[in-house]
Amino acid sequence: NVNIGKGCQFWGKMYFRREPGSSIVVGKNCRFRSAVWSNLAGINRPCMICTLRPFAKILIGEGSGMSGTVIGAAEYIEIGSNVICGANVTITDTDWHHRHHIKRSLENQEPSQSAPVIIGSNVWLGLNVVVLKGVTIGHNTVIAANSVVTKDIPENAIAAGQPAKVVKYL
Repeated sequence: NVNIGKGCQFWGKMYFRREPGSSIVVGKNCRFRSAVWSNLAGINRPCMICTLRPFAKILIGEGSGMSGTVIGAAEYIEIGSNVICGANVTITDTDWHHRHHIKRSLENQEPSQSAPVIIGSNVWLGLNVVVLKGVTIGHNTVIAANSVVTKDIPENAIAAGQPAKVVKYL
């Protein structure tokens, strides 16, 4: 029940995990590189796209490319068209853990915090970039390798660092 557009290509084994009641939509002509030999920058894991809760949604625009990219949505992640994810990028809209680390039964644990992630079209996320919850990245933007995006980055910018900050406008 993953909607994959026509013309998508896969190198190596890719993993999709869709929580019942959630949706994953991949636009046409996207490329997913999971095999180590398919990207010489050094993929250290396969592409994995997963929804974590019912009603979560992941949308990937047409012509986008990913290499060893992990996308995990508890709520909503939207990736525009022609987005390039360098090797080992992670995009997530959640903390992946519970707010309280006190041991208690699973029924009593509060869900982790989440906030939507929106990535515009024609964005390049460099090698090992991490995009965290609640972030919007504008169109035509480049995020430098090894950056951690914790706040919004405007369109037509180059951002770098941990946390990522605009270093130049295009």
